[in-house]
Amino acid sequence: MSDPAAGGSAGPTGVAGGPSADGGSRPVLVVAEGVEKEYRTAGEVLRVLRGVSLTILTGELVAVVGASGVGKSTLLHVLGALDRPTAGRVRFRGEDLFARTDAELTRFRREEIGFVFQLYNLLADFSALENAMLPALIQRRPAAEARRLAEDAIREVGLTERMTHRPGELSGGEQQRVALARALVARPAVILADEPTGNLDPKTSEGVFELFGRLQAERGATFVIATHNLDLARRADRVVRLVEGRAVVEA
Repeated sequence: MSDPAAGGSAGPTGVAGGPSADGGSRPVLVVAEGVEKEYRTAGEVLRVLRGVSLTILTGELVAVVGASGVGKSTLLHVLGALDRPTAGRVRFRGEDLFARTDAELTRFRREEIGFVFQLYNLLADFSALENAMLPALIQRRPAAEARRLAEDAIREVGLTERMTHRPGELSGGEQQRVALARALVARPAVILADEPTGNLDPKTSEGVFELFGRLQAERGATFVIATHNLDLARRADRVVRLVEGRAVVEA
């Protein structure tokens, strides 16, 4: 497994097209530099991220672990431009992500990021295929193209025989596979998965994680997965633990 450094500034490895952080040929995709995030509620300030620095390579599978409430979801939201950092910087392919306008960030999320959530977030009245089509339709692709892309993604996650089933007719593991297919449809640069096996039994969790690994190998997909399952996390290329709002790479 590769073990590029996560702490400190990215230096020359943060430049798109430059050397990868592990000295190999994979280019740097995302660099977080001193990312902080705080929330103000009822006159109080809650500091969640306290200077996270992290480099993610193209085609890498990174697991983010840590105690409940330590900021794993917050980090994924910042990396995926769902939330702006209070301080620090995120660079995507060498460019300052949050120097973009809100409209540009919306386009970035649609085109470059695939999200997979613990609770699946599938539309109950839509079939598996229709749920998977949504990102392509939001991109205003023709319906026939959106359907083709969704069918391909559904096949990739092994649910060809369940395309016409609605979420209520699918098991938890099958629903998570639909959610992954939906994330894959737009061919995003990186897939951010927030506790994707949190509601699944151990056997099903194993199957979902194996699917991530297969898609990484076959597609060259980049994954950042927040998880509390340490046994599964250690099968990633790299494990990053959040401790007191900072990132620490585990061997």
